[in-house]
Amino acid sequence: MSRRRNEGPDGLVVVDKEAGWTSHDVVAKSRGLLGTRKVGHSGTLDPDATGILLLGVGRVTRLLRFLTALPKTYTCDIVLGSETNTLDDSGEVVATYDMSTVTFEQVEGAAVGLTGDIMQVPPMVSAVKVDGRRLHELAREGIEVERAARPVTVYRFTVTATAEPHIISAEVECSSGTYVRTLAADLGTALGGGAHLRDLRRTAIGSFRLTDARPLAQVSPECLLSPADALRDYPSITVTEAERIDIGHGKVLPRDDRFEGSGPWVMLNESGALLAVYAAHRNDTVKPDVVVAPIEGSAAVLPNDTTDSPAEVSHSAPPSSVQSIDG
Repeated sequence: MSRRRNEGPDGLVVVDKEAGWTSHDVVAKSRGLLGTRKVGHSGTLDPDATGILLLGVGRVTRLLRFLTALPKTYTCDIVLGSETNTLDDSGEVVATYDMSTVTFEQVEGAAVGLTGDIMQVPPMVSAVKVDGRRLHELAREGIEVERAARPVTVYRFTVTATAEPHIISAEVECSSGTYVRTLAADLGTALGGGAHLRDLRRTAIGSFRLTDARPLAQVSPECLLSPADALRDYPSITVTEAERIDIGHGKVLPRDDRFEGSGPWVMLNESGALLAVYAAHRNDTVKPDVVVAPIEGSAAVLPNDTTDSPAEVSHSAPPSSVQSIDG
């Protein structure tokens, strides 16, 4: 992989975020710990939530949108009988309900009804934009606006009874963009009352688990996963030396039997280092989406590129980078 002047480390850090830190705080602190300003995250966790936060470093910041698209898993408690203005326990209680007669079997049935492909209204405390403004900015001003429901997928919504009859323990595996706090509130509504979320913890993003994570205080350049490891959830293809050169020039390649599924595909050299990410193209070809190891002087290197990062070849609209605060 070619190097450029003033280039810092490249890779992925899996952080186990503590409560009380914003995702931006974690990124800012990591810049000092890693010795580079080129750090970003793949999906926000609100300050009260804990768990996995994926940090892209150096060239891997160009790859974060692929990590954003991965499914996510959470654990939480759902408090039956009260609604808050933030849908979690950081907000003010705005309504209470007597749900003492609700049985656990009813809770299980309601959870089943919220599993699969569903439509979900983003909460006001989210990063979704309406008329050019983020909802959480409007919420801080006391403004509530109409929000269109969006399709999301809940792959698994497992509920467990606790010693407290009004507290339900839950584990949720869901698509990117799913709001777990909204899921908790919708569960309460489905049971004829209301509910809110507490103790949210993100336990997985794709194949990245808490066993891969470390506290922020332990982050250092030595803990970086390689750019290739960062994309381990996607199918990979090891290319020949001739193909490596073509990839470095950002060329379209023929799609042969190695390109299974719908992509994207991670392109590796014979040593296992990441070269690029390719996407399906017309007429049985594949095209470069992101070129991580461009050949100097090639079309894959942006003119006047002084960012110390690889060129990104955008041939189609990328997946949305808008993330929920808790999903």
